[in-house]
Amino acid sequence: MSLGRLILRLAIGGFFIGNGTQKLFGWFGGGGLEPTGQGFAALGLAPGRRNALLAGTAETGGGGLLTLGLVTPLAAAALIAVMLTAIRTVHLKNGP
Repeated sequence: MSLGRLILRLAIGGFFIGNGTQKLFGWFGGGGLEPTGQGFAALGLAPGRRNALLAGTAETGGGGLLTLGLVTPLAAAALIAVMLTAIRTVHLKNGP
């Protein structure tokens, strides 16, 4: 059971780290902070750059903490907050 939890933590945490670094640095085919900020502003999340920075930091940091198994409630809260915002602003009307 603990091996399964480790694999799940590594996979989910890794995906969030990847998505966060796309926003922050443009890694893994992402746009980086400026284009992501412009996209956030177009969605009504103003100021866009600051919201992109916070979302990228929450995803990267939360994913890192989750991967390491540290402060899991804090990591989960950060990731839940980002995902609830994504659901509310984009996915409710457009789907996954």
